[in-house]
Amino acid sequence: MADRVTVIGWDGSPLTRAATAALSAATLVAGAAHHLALPEVPERAERVRLGSVDLAARRIAGHRGSAVVLADGDPGFFGVVRTLHKPEHGLEVEVVPAVSSVATAFARAGMPWDDAQIVVAQPRTLRRAVNVIRAHHKVAVLTSPGAGPAELALLLEGVHRTFVICEELGTERERVTVLTSDKTADHTWRDPNVVIAIGGGPETTATSAWIAGRSPVHPEGVRGWALPAASYGGAGEGGEGESPGLRAAQLARLGPRAGDLVWDIGCGSGALAVEAARFGAAVLAVDSDPDACARTTAAARTFQAGVQVVRGTAPHVLERLPEPDVVRIGGGGVPVVTAVADRRPERIVTHASNRDEAEALGAALSENGYTVECALLQSVELDTSAWAERERTVVFLLSAVRTDLAP
Repeated sequence: MADRVTVIGWDGSPLTRAATAALSAATLVAGAAHHLALPEVPERAERVRLGSVDLAARRIAGHRGSAVVLADGDPGFFGVVRTLHKPEHGLEVEVVPAVSSVATAFARAGMPWDDAQIVVAQPRTLRRAVNVIRAHHKVAVLTSPGAGPAELALLLEGVHRTFVICEELGTERERVTVLTSDKTADHTWRDPNVVIAIGGGPETTATSAWIAGRSPVHPEGVRGWALPAASYGGAGEGGEGESPGLRAAQLARLGPRAGDLVWDIGCGSGALAVEAARFGAAVLAVDSDPDACARTTAAARTFQAGVQVVRGTAPHVLERLPEPDVVRIGGGGVPVVTAVADRRPERIVTHASNRDEAEALGAALSENGYTVECALLQSVELDTSAWAERERTVVFLLSAVRTDLAP
């Protein structure tokens, strides 16, 4: 019974001596059709078309002889090695790596990629991959059938990016195409392909890059969360909805993260929208006030944050927005809360200035399939020169979790 498998990465270049030696001794070779057609694959070896890696692993575990798996690029990078390494298969895995398809794609584009986000797009993760593109300047997408360049572009409606589409890297049919995302859906693309999406903010400079996959989302010297609105370019706190304490509590209950799309309805100074984006989420900031939209745009530019500003009045403007994961409602009452609940985000937070308003909002959320919590928050700002009260804020915080997700 086989308890050892050699995994060979293939990037279109000649195989290494170690890869050739492993193949020459193989009695079973698993891979895609173009791998099994390589001249180095022994004629006597059993050939297995690689579809389900779990099924192939079980086949390998039951094979008497020497097994080899061929895979595109670096098989340890979003590749077959993770599945083959599962304890239930009982396989010892040896890897002969090759250049990853992501590295090859950036090489073809002539671009650095230490600051790039890298995501896998499958039909079930397609929307989250698109949200990462919304949020970040540079994203490489490992696509799959049904979640390719055209599907990415269609879900990015209204957001313009430059796509570098690399098809069938390492083969004779390799093709690299550069075009804007709004033109991508007009074409048919060959699998496999890698899409590099560029745009949505300035590129990380060589002096500021020090950790892979991250780019700064704060000006030099700025540290912390729940900063005063003035830190984001606002003239000051615009009522209880803009207080840092309430904003901190709202963000804590929303829990924005990479791959999420956040709606911030009634964005005001843009402070919450920018802070949600600093957690890695994509943000749609909505407001009917042109000055609020301008402030939010300026704050997002200052913090290099992935915020798209939409001017319009809720609830009507919400009908044309893409599906949210979490939503903060800064105003609009029961009609807006009901319209948001109809879109079924995982979490909703809002606030009220009095108990009657809080009860009405809570009832609307409960009736629309959400488990609701409410807390009375009071904060007192002190003037530390005299230790005298400067400002007092009292607000009801409502947080709601979709009932099917509530603990």
